[in-house]
Amino acid sequence: MAFEKHRNILDYTLQTLLRRKFKNAGIILVFTFVIFIVGSIVFLSYSLKREARLLFKNSPDIIVQKMRAGRHELIPVTLGNDIMGIAGVSNAGPRYWGYYYDSGAKANYTILGISTFGLENNRMLTGRLPSAHERGVAAIGRGIADVRIIKKDIGSTLYLQDADGKWMDFNIVGIFESDSEILTDDLIVMSEDDFKYLVKMPSGTATDLAVNVYNETEIPTIAGKIKERFPDSRPILRDEIIRTYDAVFSWRSGLIVTLFIGALTAFIILAWDKATGLSAEEKQEIGILKAVGWETSDILEMKFWEGVVVSLTSFLCGIIIAYVHIFFMGAFLFAPALKGWSVIYPDFRLTPFIDFYQIAILLSVTVIPYIASTIIPSWKAAITDPDIVMRG
Repeated sequence: MAFEKHRNILDYTLQTLLRRKFKNAGIILVFTFVIFIVGSIVFLSYSLKREARLLFKNSPDIIVQKMRAGRHELIPVTLGNDIMGIAGVSNAGPRYWGYYYDSGAKANYTILGISTFGLENNRMLTGRLPSAHERGVAAIGRGIADVRIIKKDIGSTLYLQDADGKWMDFNIVGIFESDSEILTDDLIVMSEDDFKYLVKMPSGTATDLAVNVYNETEIPTIAGKIKERFPDSRPILRDEIIRTYDAVFSWRSGLIVTLFIGALTAFIILAWDKATGLSAEEKQEIGILKAVGWETSDILEMKFWEGVVVSLTSFLCGIIIAYVHIFFMGAFLFAPALKGWSVIYPDFRLTPFIDFYQIAILLSVTVIPYIASTIIPSWKAAITDPDIVMRG
Protein backbone atom coordinates (compact mmCIF):
# COMPACT_ATOMS: atom_id res chain seq x y z
CA MET A 1 0.00 0.00 0.00
CA ALA A 2 2.79 2.42 0.90
CA PHE A 3 4.62 1.64 -2.35
CA GLU A 4 1.45 2.25 -4.35
CA LYS A 5 0.99 5.60 -2.62
CA HIS A 6 4.51 6.75 -3.52
CA ARG A 7 4.07 5.52 -7.08
CA ASN A 8 0.87 7.52 -7.44
CA ILE A 9 2.56 10.65 -6.08
CA LEU A 10 5.39 10.24 -8.59
CA ASP A 11 2.88 9.65 -11.40
CA TYR A 12 0.98 12.82 -10.45
CA THR A 13 4.28 14.75 -10.33
CA LEU A 14 5.13 13.73 -13.88
CA GLN A 15 1.66 14.71 -15.09
CA THR A 16 2.05 18.10 -13.39
CA LEU A 17 5.38 18.67 -15.13
CA LEU A 18 3.83 17.79 -18.49
CA ARG A 19 0.98 20.26 -17.90
CA ARG A 20 3.57 23.02 -17.50
CA LYS A 21 5.84 21.63 -20.20
CA PHE A 22 6.84 24.96 -21.73
CA LYS A 23 7.79 26.52 -18.41
CA ASN A 24 9.69 23.42 -17.30
CA ALA A 25 11.36 23.11 -20.71
CA GLY A 26 12.67 26.67 -20.33
CA ILE A 27 14.01 25.89 -16.85
CA ILE A 28 15.67 22.68 -18.08
CA LEU A 29 17.21 24.55 -21.04
CA VAL A 30 18.79 27.23 -18.84
CA PHE A 31 19.85 24.70 -16.22
CA THR A 32 21.39 22.42 -18.87
CA PHE A 33 23.32 25.32 -20.41
CA VAL A 34 24.80 26.28 -17.04
CA ILE A 35 25.80 22.68 -16.29
CA PHE A 36 27.27 22.37 -19.79
CA ILE A 37 29.46 25.45 -19.34
CA VAL A 38 30.73 24.55 -15.89
CA GLY A 39 31.01 20.84 -16.69
CA SER A 40 33.02 21.54 -19.85
CA ILE A 41 35.45 23.69 -17.90
CA VAL A 42 35.82 21.03 -15.19
CA PHE A 43 36.39 18.24 -17.73
CA LEU A 44 38.87 20.22 -19.80
CA SER A 45 40.79 21.68 -16.87
CA TYR A 46 41.24 18.39 -15.04
CA SER A 47 42.02 16.45 -18.23
CA LEU A 48 44.77 18.92 -19.05
CA LYS A 49 46.09 18.66 -15.49
CA ARG A 50 46.12 14.88 -15.82
CA GLU A 51 47.94 15.13 -19.16
CA ALA A 52 50.51 17.41 -17.50
CA ARG A 53 51.06 14.91 -14.68
CA LEU A 54 51.52 12.10 -17.21
CA LEU A 55 53.97 14.26 -19.10
CA PHE A 56 56.12 14.94 -16.04
CA LYS A 57 55.85 11.60 -14.23
CA ASN A 58 59.17 10.40 -15.70
CA SER A 59 60.82 13.79 -15.93
CA PRO A 60 64.03 14.61 -14.00
CA ASP A 61 63.78 15.33 -10.29
CA ILE A 62 65.49 18.70 -10.78
CA ILE A 63 66.06 20.79 -13.90
CA VAL A 64 68.94 23.24 -13.62
CA GLN A 65 68.94 26.33 -15.83
CA LYS A 66 71.54 29.07 -16.14
CA MET A 67 70.20 32.58 -15.69
CA ARG A 68 71.50 35.93 -16.89
CA ALA A 69 69.62 39.19 -16.32
CA GLY A 70 66.58 37.17 -15.32
CA ARG A 71 66.52 35.21 -18.57
CA HIS A 72 67.22 31.56 -19.31
CA GLU A 73 70.36 30.98 -21.39
CA LEU A 74 72.51 28.02 -22.51
CA ILE A 75 74.32 26.24 -19.69
CA PRO A 76 77.88 24.81 -19.72
CA VAL A 77 77.87 21.01 -19.91
CA THR A 78 80.78 20.86 -17.42
CA LEU A 79 78.46 22.15 -14.72
CA GLY A 80 76.92 18.67 -14.62
CA ASN A 81 80.19 17.20 -13.37
CA ASP A 82 80.28 19.74 -10.54
CA ILE A 83 76.69 18.90 -9.57
CA MET A 84 77.56 15.20 -9.51
CA GLY A 85 79.95 16.04 -6.66
CA ILE A 86 77.00 16.91 -4.40
CA ALA A 87 76.12 14.03 -2.07
CA GLY A 88 72.82 12.37 -2.97
CA VAL A 89 72.88 13.15 -6.70
CA SER A 90 72.57 9.98 -8.80
CA ASN A 91 73.21 11.58 -12.19
CA ALA A 92 73.34 14.96 -13.89
CA GLY A 93 73.43 15.28 -17.66
CA PRO A 94 72.74 17.83 -20.39
CA ARG A 95 69.43 18.14 -22.22
CA TYR A 96 69.12 19.47 -25.75
CA TRP A 97 65.69 20.76 -26.68
CA GLY A 98 63.98 23.79 -28.11
CA TYR A 99 61.16 25.01 -30.33
CA TYR A 100 60.81 25.22 -34.09
CA TYR A 101 58.21 27.44 -35.74
CA ASP A 102 56.70 25.98 -38.91
CA SER A 103 55.53 28.94 -40.98
CA GLY A 104 53.70 26.65 -43.39
CA ALA A 105 51.58 24.91 -40.75
CA LYS A 106 51.64 27.97 -38.45
CA ALA A 107 52.52 25.76 -35.47
CA ASN A 108 55.33 25.46 -32.94
CA TYR A 109 57.06 22.09 -32.72
CA THR A 110 59.21 20.79 -29.88
CA ILE A 111 62.58 19.48 -31.07
CA LEU A 112 64.58 17.13 -28.89
CA GLY A 113 68.08 15.64 -28.98
CA ILE A 114 67.62 11.91 -28.35
CA SER A 115 70.70 11.35 -26.16
CA THR A 116 69.47 13.70 -23.46
CA PHE A 117 65.99 12.60 -22.54
CA GLY A 118 64.53 9.11 -22.35
CA LEU A 119 61.21 8.37 -23.97
CA GLU A 120 60.62 5.02 -22.31
CA ASN A 121 57.03 5.91 -21.53
CA ASN A 122 56.21 6.30 -25.22
CA ARG A 123 54.70 3.51 -27.27
CA MET A 124 55.96 3.58 -30.84
CA LEU A 125 53.25 3.06 -33.39
CA THR A 126 55.69 2.14 -36.14
CA GLY A 127 59.43 2.34 -36.66
CA ARG A 128 62.04 3.31 -34.10
CA LEU A 129 63.82 6.20 -32.42
CA PRO A 130 67.03 7.69 -33.85
CA SER A 131 70.28 6.74 -32.13
CA ALA A 132 72.41 9.32 -30.32
CA HIS A 133 74.72 10.22 -33.21
CA GLU A 134 72.69 9.06 -36.23
CA ARG A 135 72.47 11.83 -38.80
CA GLY A 136 69.56 12.75 -41.05
CA VAL A 137 66.82 10.71 -39.34
CA ALA A 138 63.99 11.65 -37.00
CA ALA A 139 60.93 10.33 -35.20
CA ILE A 140 57.86 12.56 -35.17
CA GLY A 141 54.54 12.88 -33.41
CA ARG A 142 51.26 11.97 -35.05
CA GLY A 143 50.19 15.61 -35.22
CA ILE A 144 53.27 16.58 -37.25
CA ALA A 145 52.72 13.63 -39.55
CA ASP A 146 49.18 14.88 -40.18
CA VAL A 147 50.20 18.43 -41.09
CA ARG A 148 53.60 17.93 -42.74
CA ILE A 149 54.00 14.40 -44.12
CA ILE A 150 51.95 13.58 -47.20
CA LYS A 151 52.35 9.79 -46.92
CA LYS A 152 52.15 9.86 -43.10
CA ASP A 153 54.32 6.77 -42.95
CA ILE A 154 57.84 5.51 -42.38
CA GLY A 155 60.30 6.53 -45.08
CA SER A 156 58.80 9.95 -45.71
CA THR A 157 60.99 13.04 -45.60
CA LEU A 158 60.69 16.00 -43.25
CA TYR A 159 62.36 19.29 -44.22
CA LEU A 160 63.46 21.78 -41.59
CA GLN A 161 65.29 25.10 -42.00
CA ASP A 162 68.36 25.56 -39.80
CA ALA A 163 69.48 28.76 -38.06
CA ASP A 164 71.43 29.83 -41.17
CA GLY A 165 68.41 29.45 -43.42
CA LYS A 166 69.62 26.23 -45.08
CA TRP A 167 67.28 23.28 -45.48
CA MET A 168 67.93 19.97 -43.74
CA ASP A 169 66.09 16.79 -44.75
CA PHE A 170 65.24 14.08 -42.23
CA ASN A 171 64.20 10.55 -43.08
CA ILE A 172 61.25 9.56 -40.88
CA VAL A 173 62.13 6.35 -39.04
CA GLY A 174 59.39 6.48 -36.42
CA ILE A 175 55.91 7.89 -35.78
CA PHE A 176 54.84 7.55 -32.17
CA GLU A 177 52.40 8.40 -29.43
CA SER A 178 52.43 8.05 -25.65
CA ASP A 179 50.18 7.98 -22.63
CA SER A 180 50.16 11.75 -22.91
CA GLU A 181 49.38 13.03 -26.38
CA ILE A 182 50.47 16.53 -25.39
CA LEU A 183 54.01 15.20 -25.03
CA THR A 184 54.33 13.59 -28.45
CA ASP A 185 51.84 15.16 -30.84
CA ASP A 186 54.08 18.12 -31.70
CA LEU A 187 57.42 16.41 -31.00
CA ILE A 188 60.38 15.90 -33.34
CA VAL A 189 63.10 13.61 -31.98
CA MET A 190 66.50 13.66 -33.69
CA SER A 191 70.07 12.89 -32.75
CA GLU A 192 72.05 15.19 -30.53
CA ASP A 193 74.40 16.03 -33.41
CA ASP A 194 71.54 16.98 -35.75
CA PHE A 195 69.94 19.11 -33.04
CA LYS A 196 73.15 21.07 -32.44
CA TYR A 197 73.62 21.61 -36.17
CA LEU A 198 69.98 22.64 -36.71
CA VAL A 199 70.02 25.36 -34.02
CA LYS A 200 73.75 26.15 -34.30
CA MET A 201 74.33 25.52 -30.60
CA PRO A 202 77.85 26.42 -29.39
CA SER A 203 80.10 23.51 -28.42
CA GLY A 204 80.14 22.57 -24.74
CA THR A 205 76.69 24.01 -23.99
CA ALA A 206 73.23 22.56 -23.48
CA THR A 207 69.69 23.84 -23.05
CA ASP A 208 69.66 22.81 -19.39
CA LEU A 209 70.77 20.01 -17.06
CA ALA A 210 68.67 17.10 -15.83
CA VAL A 211 69.46 16.04 -12.27
CA ASN A 212 68.15 12.93 -10.53
CA VAL A 213 68.39 12.19 -6.82
CA TYR A 214 68.62 8.90 -4.97
CA ASN A 215 66.21 9.87 -2.19
CA GLU A 216 63.14 11.88 -3.22
CA THR A 217 62.85 13.44 0.24
CA GLU A 218 66.23 15.12 -0.30
CA ILE A 219 65.25 16.84 -3.56
CA PRO A 220 64.55 20.28 -1.97
CA THR A 221 67.79 20.07 0.05
CA ILE A 222 69.91 19.25 -2.99
CA ALA A 223 68.20 21.98 -5.02
CA GLY A 224 69.16 24.42 -2.28
CA LYS A 225 72.79 23.23 -2.38
CA ILE A 226 72.89 23.70 -6.17
CA LYS A 227 71.58 27.24 -5.84
CA GLU A 228 74.06 28.00 -3.06
CA ARG A 229 77.03 26.61 -4.98
CA PHE A 230 76.02 28.13 -8.34
CA PRO A 231 74.22 31.45 -7.65
CA ASP A 232 73.54 32.12 -11.35
CA SER A 233 71.58 28.86 -11.70
CA ARG A 234 67.88 28.18 -11.22
CA PRO A 235 66.97 24.69 -9.95
CA ILE A 236 63.38 23.78 -10.85
CA LEU A 237 61.77 20.88 -8.99
CA ARG A 238 59.41 18.53 -10.81
CA ASP A 239 56.71 19.06 -8.18
CA GLU A 240 56.98 22.82 -8.69
CA ILE A 241 56.32 22.43 -12.41
CA ILE A 242 53.26 20.26 -11.79
CA ARG A 243 51.90 22.75 -9.23
CA THR A 244 52.46 25.58 -11.69
CA TYR A 245 50.46 23.80 -14.38
CA ASP A 246 47.67 23.09 -11.90
CA ALA A 247 47.58 26.74 -10.85
CA VAL A 248 47.60 28.02 -14.43
CA PHE A 249 44.77 25.74 -15.57
CA SER A 250 42.73 26.54 -12.46
CA TRP A 251 43.20 30.28 -13.01
CA ARG A 252 42.21 30.05 -16.66
CA SER A 253 39.19 27.93 -15.75
CA GLY A 254 38.06 30.67 -13.39
CA LEU A 255 38.54 33.23 -16.15
CA ILE A 256 36.26 31.29 -18.49
CA VAL A 257 33.62 30.99 -15.77
CA THR A 258 33.81 34.78 -15.37
CA LEU A 259 33.15 35.23 -19.09
CA PHE A 260 29.93 33.23 -18.70
CA ILE A 261 28.86 34.97 -15.52
CA GLY A 262 25.66 36.06 -17.27
CA ALA A 263 24.50 32.47 -17.63
CA LEU A 264 25.38 31.77 -14.01
CA THR A 265 23.49 34.89 -12.93
CA ALA A 266 20.44 33.72 -14.88
CA PHE A 267 20.55 30.43 -13.01
CA ILE A 268 20.87 32.18 -9.64
CA ILE A 269 17.89 34.41 -10.48
CA LEU A 270 15.93 31.32 -11.51
CA ALA A 271 16.69 29.55 -8.24
CA TRP A 272 15.91 32.70 -6.24
CA ASP A 273 12.57 33.07 -8.01
CA LYS A 274 11.71 29.50 -7.09
CA ALA A 275 12.76 30.05 -3.48
CA THR A 276 10.91 33.32 -2.86
CA GLY A 277 7.44 32.06 -3.65
CA LEU A 278 5.01 30.06 -5.74
CA SER A 279 2.78 31.26 -8.52
CA ALA A 280 -0.94 31.70 -7.83
CA GLU A 281 -1.66 28.60 -9.88
CA GLU A 282 0.77 26.49 -7.86
CA LYS A 283 -0.61 27.77 -4.56
CA GLN A 284 -4.13 26.96 -5.68
CA GLU A 285 -3.07 23.47 -6.69
CA ILE A 286 -1.54 22.86 -3.25
CA GLY A 287 -4.69 24.14 -1.56
CA ILE A 288 -6.87 21.80 -3.62
CA LEU A 289 -4.63 18.84 -2.84
CA LYS A 290 -4.82 19.64 0.89
CA ALA A 291 -8.59 19.97 0.65
CA VAL A 292 -8.99 16.52 -0.96
CA GLY A 293 -6.97 14.84 1.76
CA TRP A 294 -3.28 15.14 0.85
CA GLU A 295 -0.94 15.39 3.82
CA THR A 296 1.82 18.00 4.07
CA SER A 297 4.39 15.21 3.70
CA ASP A 298 2.69 14.09 0.44
CA ILE A 299 2.93 17.59 -1.03
CA LEU A 300 6.56 17.91 0.00
CA GLU A 301 7.27 14.51 -1.59
CA MET A 302 5.58 15.64 -4.80
CA LYS A 303 7.65 18.84 -4.91
CA PHE A 304 10.77 16.87 -4.06
CA TRP A 305 10.27 14.61 -7.05
CA GLU A 306 9.47 17.62 -9.21
CA GLY A 307 12.78 19.21 -8.29
CA VAL A 308 14.64 15.92 -8.73
CA VAL A 309 13.21 15.31 -12.21
CA VAL A 310 13.95 18.83 -13.47
CA SER A 311 17.39 19.21 -11.87
CA LEU A 312 18.72 15.71 -12.57
CA THR A 313 17.46 15.79 -16.16
CA SER A 314 19.24 19.11 -16.65
CA PHE A 315 22.36 17.91 -14.86
CA LEU A 316 22.67 14.68 -16.84
CA CYS A 317 21.98 16.42 -20.17
CA GLY A 318 24.52 19.15 -19.37
CA ILE A 319 27.21 16.67 -18.25
CA ILE A 320 26.71 14.42 -21.29
CA ILE A 321 26.88 17.35 -23.72
CA ALA A 322 29.97 18.68 -21.92
CA TYR A 323 31.63 15.24 -22.12
CA VAL A 324 30.96 15.00 -25.87
CA HIS A 325 32.16 18.57 -26.39
CA ILE A 326 35.46 18.04 -24.58
CA PHE A 327 36.45 14.51 -25.51
CA PHE A 328 34.85 14.00 -28.92
CA MET A 329 34.64 17.50 -30.42
CA GLY A 330 38.06 18.75 -29.36
CA ALA A 331 36.75 21.29 -26.79
CA PHE A 332 36.55 23.86 -29.58
CA LEU A 333 34.82 26.45 -27.38
CA PHE A 334 37.30 26.58 -24.50
CA ALA A 335 40.53 24.85 -25.56
CA PRO A 336 42.25 27.99 -26.94
CA ALA A 337 41.72 29.85 -23.66
CA LEU A 338 43.03 27.02 -21.48
CA LYS A 339 45.96 26.05 -23.71
CA GLY A 340 47.17 29.64 -23.97
CA TRP A 341 48.15 31.76 -26.93
CA SER A 342 51.83 30.84 -26.88
CA VAL A 343 51.32 27.07 -27.06
CA ILE A 344 50.30 26.32 -30.65
CA TYR A 345 49.89 22.56 -30.78
CA PRO A 346 48.59 20.62 -33.75
CA ASP A 347 45.15 19.22 -32.96
CA PHE A 348 45.14 16.43 -30.38
CA ARG A 349 42.44 14.46 -28.60
CA LEU A 350 42.38 14.49 -24.83
CA THR A 351 42.27 11.18 -23.03
CA PRO A 352 38.81 10.95 -21.39
CA PHE A 353 39.14 11.67 -17.69
CA ILE A 354 36.43 12.47 -15.15
CA ASP A 355 37.13 13.75 -11.66
CA PHE A 356 34.13 12.35 -9.78
CA TYR A 357 34.92 14.53 -6.76
CA GLN A 358 34.45 17.66 -8.87
CA ILE A 359 31.28 16.22 -10.41
CA ALA A 360 29.94 15.56 -6.92
CA ILE A 361 30.70 19.15 -5.92
CA LEU A 362 28.99 20.46 -9.06
CA LEU A 363 25.99 18.25 -8.27
CA SER A 364 25.82 19.51 -4.70
CA VAL A 365 25.96 23.22 -5.62
CA THR A 366 23.38 23.01 -8.42
CA VAL A 367 20.95 20.13 -7.97
CA ILE A 368 20.59 20.20 -4.18
CA PRO A 369 19.96 23.99 -3.94
CA TYR A 370 17.39 23.74 -6.73
CA ILE A 371 15.54 20.91 -4.99
CA ALA A 372 15.61 22.89 -1.74
CA SER A 373 14.30 26.00 -3.49
CA THR A 374 11.40 23.91 -4.80
CA ILE A 375 10.49 22.36 -1.45
CA ILE A 376 10.78 25.36 0.91
CA PRO A 377 8.03 27.61 -0.57
CA SER A 378 5.82 24.54 -1.07
CA TRP A 379 6.21 23.69 2.61
CA LYS A 380 5.07 27.19 3.56
CA ALA A 381 1.96 26.82 1.42
CA ALA A 382 1.28 23.25 2.59
CA ILE A 383 1.14 24.20 6.30
CA THR A 384 -1.31 27.04 5.61
CA ASP A 385 -5.06 26.54 5.80
CA PRO A 386 -6.36 25.38 2.35
CA ASP A 387 -9.06 28.10 2.25
CA ILE A 388 -6.49 30.83 2.78
CA VAL A 389 -4.16 29.35 0.17
CA MET A 390 -6.88 29.01 -2.50
CA ARG A 391 -8.14 32.57 -1.88
CA GLY A 392 -4.55 33.82 -2.32
